[in-house]
Amino acid sequence: MLKANFHTHTTFCDGSDSPEAVAKYAFTGGMSHLGFSGHMDADIHMDWPSYVKEIRRLKDLYVGRMDILLGVELDTLYDPGSICGEDGLPEAEYIIGSTHFLDVPSAVPMSVDSSPEQMEALCREFFEEDYYRLSKAYYDLESQVYARTGCTFVGHFDLVTRFNDSMHFLDEEDPRYMHPALEAMEYLVSLGIPFEINCGAVNRGRKKELYPRTSLLSALHSFGGEILISSDAHQKELLCGAFDEAVQNAAACGFTHANILEHDPSGKVVFRQIPLDTL
Repeated sequence: MLKANFHTHTTFCDGSDSPEAVAKYAFTGGMSHLGFSGHMDADIHMDWPSYVKEIRRLKDLYVGRMDILLGVELDTLYDPGSICGEDGLPEAEYIIGSTHFLDVPSAVPMSVDSSPEQMEALCREFFEEDYYRLSKAYYDLESQVYARTGCTFVGHFDLVTRFNDSMHFLDEEDPRYMHPALEAMEYLVSLGIPFEINCGAVNRGRKKELYPRTSLLSALHSFGGEILISSDAHQKELLCGAFDEAVQNAAACGFTHANILEHDPSGKVVFRQIPLDTL
């Protein structure tokens, strides 16, 4: 099994365990690489200096035994000036670029990931109850995720379908949905940005398919895209949740390897390829 995860949330944002508890659980479970990636977005603002201090402490504590990386998950609508000053987050060693919120004129940030009720309100108030219009707006914004965040990799690409298993608000194979998704994906691949296979909704029992869904993952392979595999863990017990399924799905879609992040001998964070048939 893959023993590396780079999408990890703790009590600094919306996770259930402290970074120390997560690191201890990961090390005891034989993990070789652990990346922390707390949220900094329109809804969740960590105490960034305290977060940096704690992750650096753990990094030093496990040096030579488990490679710990200091990351952050930024939203496409992330505003560094209003959230943490004009200097942004220079301490971050990698960035997950994700789209949770849509750019609509609302006093309250409107997320596609919050609740079925907010999803319904978002579509009703701003998209005339047309979920295909909403999904196109989502992917139009998603195509800007690198330009806006400078991300290292793209997080849960098709998060707009978070509630579709239960709400059935669109057909995920309909051209009205697929065309904007594929356009955004192909554009981001052309920039050389890897995508994560995000296991979070599956390992928490929220969806039947991983992000990206199989048809989109196959398209990602055909476009020449690169992948990482992430659990999007909000509790330590799910650090490797659904990894076997992700590996199998990636192989079925034609991928031969996944990527991990690690520190090279100089301390720089780099990508390294891992053959899927070794996982």
